[in-house]
Amino acid sequence: MDPVSLLHLPHHDGSPLHVSDEAPALGDTVVVRVRTSAQDPVDAIWLRTTYDAEPVFHPTTATREGDVVWWAGELPVHNPVTHYRFLLVRALADGQSEQEWLTGAGLVAHDVPDSADFRLAAYAAAPDWGRDGVVYQVFPDRFARSSAAAGRPTPDWALAAEWDEEVAFEGHDPRTPMQLFGGDLDGITEHLDHIAEVGADVVYTTPVFPGESNHRYNATTFTEVDPLLGGDEAYARLSAAVHARGWRILGDLTTNHTGDTHEWFLAAADDPANPHRSFYYFDDDGSYACWMGHGTLPKINHADRDVRHAMVEGPDSVVGRWLRPPYDVDGWRIDVANMTGRLADIDVAHEVARAVRATAAELRADPWVIGEHNHDATGDVDGDGWHGTMNYSGFSWPVWSWLRDPGSPARAFGRPVPVPRRDGTAVVDTFRAWQGTLGWRATASSWNILGSHDSARIRTVVGGDAAVHRVAVGLQFTLPGVPMIFAGDEIGLEGVNGEDSRRTMPWARREEWDRATLTTYADLAGLRRSHPALRRGGLRWAHVDADTIAYVREHPEQSVLVVARRAAAGAFDLPVGPARHLFGSEMGGGDLAHADGRVEVPASDGPRFDVWELSSE
Repeated sequence: MDPVSLLHLPHHDGSPLHVSDEAPALGDTVVVRVRTSAQDPVDAIWLRTTYDAEPVFHPTTATREGDVVWWAGELPVHNPVTHYRFLLVRALADGQSEQEWLTGAGLVAHDVPDSADFRLAAYAAAPDWGRDGVVYQVFPDRFARSSAAAGRPTPDWALAAEWDEEVAFEGHDPRTPMQLFGGDLDGITEHLDHIAEVGADVVYTTPVFPGESNHRYNATTFTEVDPLLGGDEAYARLSAAVHARGWRILGDLTTNHTGDTHEWFLAAADDPANPHRSFYYFDDDGSYACWMGHGTLPKINHADRDVRHAMVEGPDSVVGRWLRPPYDVDGWRIDVANMTGRLADIDVAHEVARAVRATAAELRADPWVIGEHNHDATGDVDGDGWHGTMNYSGFSWPVWSWLRDPGSPARAFGRPVPVPRRDGTAVVDTFRAWQGTLGWRATASSWNILGSHDSARIRTVVGGDAAVHRVAVGLQFTLPGVPMIFAGDEIGLEGVNGEDSRRTMPWARREEWDRATLTTYADLAGLRRSHPALRRGGLRWAHVDADTIAYVREHPEQSVLVVARRAAAGAFDLPVGPARHLFGSEMGGGDLAHADGRVEVPASDGPRFDVWELSSE
């Protein structure tokens, strides 16, 4: 495919230019539009939807606007999730015709399954504060110590560590979950100014419940905050301070398992007749199902109505009680959401997701619920459950594969070898595929992450190259989705895997911070906040080659051109209007002059990322 002709390709997405209502009610009719070039000899476009799983075709009407033809059709919203695609017909000189399907994954000239169809959900969309926000993830033990932390005793399970001590992460080092650095919730509260400097406005912490580990994903109870973090009062103070800034706070809940020292599990293990026995999957011999073979993480049985009532259903459930004062969390990131409610022939995952969402909606006007899913979340995010996912497969891994230094040891979860280094065309194909299967709205509501507490750091992925790191940040803030920053990425912290990435924030060594990259995060956060095209606009790929990816984000109020380069690359031209330079990750960059209906994007002598605002002239 000729990269300079990408903007001439027929296009549709879920943005306002193409869909009149992204969250319709059942029974509504939504106008959907396809954009084609006036030079493309399309004779007709048919809108195909599935009405109770039966294909139905609707005509569209063409309207020309300069060099663009808009094809509009009326889409009846008959089912809670309405699938649709477009059939393009072109007449040939010999009297025959050719046909193509336009789906969420792009154009295809053969019949394909419905899995990548566009879709509209007749459910409430994710809240505006979530979709328009910037998320900052904190691993509490490693972020900051308050003055109160020094007086707290070290529990028996833990190994006290000095703040700047190296993290134990090699192999299966038994010290890894036991190293306790002493970060606490008041430490986060005391450093909210730093989070503001980064440009974030949603604070997401990993679990705050007591657990016999530094990560606390093996909770011993869901009824209180770990005293090592400052207890309930410290969490209430953090929540109040976050809300006082007009921000939001998200909790982290493991619905898939508890710790083996959790009060429910201890009661169940001690007495087969205990009511909590049905909360877990016990066999007759006393063995039990657990997460990925780890006996310390017994799996919760969500097929049991009592555990579901205790965990996810109603205001007095675990999900509900933390959404109410004094904690007032604004939503949840659900840990291991992909496995929750699933075991062998049991699958109640959708019921659990719906229960979490319904409980949150009962207690808060605009909650946000994100499910962790580190591979294929297709089907889990287009209904009334999770609003979106941590988009590893649809964002993280393709960005890694484009920008990865060949010598980096970083690898995706469970993959036996590092991610391959791929060229821009393969990476854009990956973006298309995942956007098509997840759907536009779920993609826009999911988290664009360059790494997390479970993965390598992006600075390590790119071999320590700060300029390439900044290209990754540019993609994170300008592609559809919500940027999620793992604390420390903004100053260039490294880590070869999830455990190594949980290094302490070097507050006392600020001279080591990568200030240029910190500024990039802040500037891109401000740019995204002030330009609706970067938050709600559509996405059209403009130019792709091995080392360059360019795209246009389009919105009724404005359009922007984005160009990312992983290495030195030559100039190319595009059929767009004049462009005003808004951002450059490196020195240089300027406005793009318009001549003969085109602009020339200049060559680059190395990795860089640029954004221009396009004029409608």
